[in-house]
Amino acid sequence: MGGSARNPGALQGDNASGQSPYQRLSRRMRDISGDRGVLKDVIREGAGELVTPDASVLVKYSGYLEHMDKPFDSNCFRKTPRLMKLGEDITLWGMELGLLSMRRGELARFLFKPAYAYGTLGCPPLIPPNTTVLFEIELLDFLDSAESDKFCALSAEQQDQFPLQKVLKVAATEREFGNYLFRQSRFYDAKVRYKRALLLLHRRSAPPEEQHLVEAAKLLVLLNLSFTYLKLERPATALRYGEQALIIDRKNAKALFRCGQYQKARDFLVRAQKEQPFNHDINNELKKLASYYRDYTDKEKEMCHRMFAAYDNGSTVGEN
Repeated sequence: MGGSARNPGALQGDNASGQSPYQRLSRRMRDISGDRGVLKDVIREGAGELVTPDASVLVKYSGYLEHMDKPFDSNCFRKTPRLMKLGEDITLWGMELGLLSMRRGELARFLFKPAYAYGTLGCPPLIPPNTTVLFEIELLDFLDSAESDKFCALSAEQQDQFPLQKVLKVAATEREFGNYLFRQSRFYDAKVRYKRALLLLHRRSAPPEEQHLVEAAKLLVLLNLSFTYLKLERPATALRYGEQALIIDRKNAKALFRCGQYQKARDFLVRAQKEQPFNHDINNELKKLASYYRDYTDKEKEMCHRMFAAYDNGSTVGEN
């Protein structure tokens, strides 16, 4: 991790004091637990709000034993770290307290005393009993899922009691979760989060002066859903969500591109049908594509008809 020492577990220094490397390091670290059980040294400052309780965090970490060069535990070699929920996926009490003291982008070094790490028994064979461990943690991002989960558990009537900004915030959080899951190629799980966001936005009525905020939020979710269904190899559904996005913004480049991929999807299905002409799934998907495309072209024709009818009647903007 950038900004850290090469071998944090084997800290160099003068041994004349008779203190161990971790004891010397602890003298310049900040106590965040109140009993010096969790000590912190910031390597790189972060920005924004502190991590909230019950949040889901995206972190890189490495754990070291004293006098050892290599970490006994690390996720820094993974291409994409997984999202971990505080109180569920993180088992070290010291790490949870440490994360609650961090901001996005922050890189910090922590010392965890045994009571905040692996206890009196340790974790054989790697961790001896009563061992103080050092962790370097980089907070890449976090999402406050507790607020979203509680809100989504309410009935529609209860949700209506909250201001619009609350609904928009929860919908944005759900979409952010979906984006993270999409980047992890967990497309089915991403779809579930996006649909939760869309349901919140569909259920909420807004006054005319604020409706544009709801429509803007819907547009982003619809584009995400369209792309996700393409990844799930369900082009007919992808086309449907793309069309809904175009209703909000007819010139949206992403929506036009998603719908444009319809033809590509159809070409693949036709090729598949040639190989397996009696495949029920392939034939049904082609029927769905044809139906959605007919609906789309019918809407286009109807709109063009209204435009030309208005022109033929001599109607122009601003004239009676």
